Amino acid sequence: MTHPCLTCGACCASFRVDFSVHESQEQGGSVPSGLSEEVTDYTCRMRGTDWAKPRCAALIGKVGEKASCGIYEWRPSPCREFAAGSDACNRVRRRHGMTELESGLL
Repeated sequence: MTHPCLTCGACCASFRVDFSVHESQEQGGSVPSGLSEEVTDYTCRMRGTDWAKPRCAALIGKVGEKASCGIYEWRPSPCREFAAGSDACNRVRRRHGMTELESGLL
């Protein structure tokens, strides 16, 4: 069975993703430099997530059909901490016309 996150991508097309500059490659972290931008001396943001209709620059594929993170192993902490089936997950899945998931999938 395919994990539902591999056909979803709703979170990647719904939220602004801010994280510590220490997670960026320039500061010794793993988030690729070209996919993030520095916001303050302490904060970076994933490119594309600050738009009126957000879409993370690392998102590959079409939301709701086949979607994945192009930097999954190097994604920032907010993405690592986002839980499939959580209230936030199900809220954005509904916004994108998808059914809710059971909690506790990840």
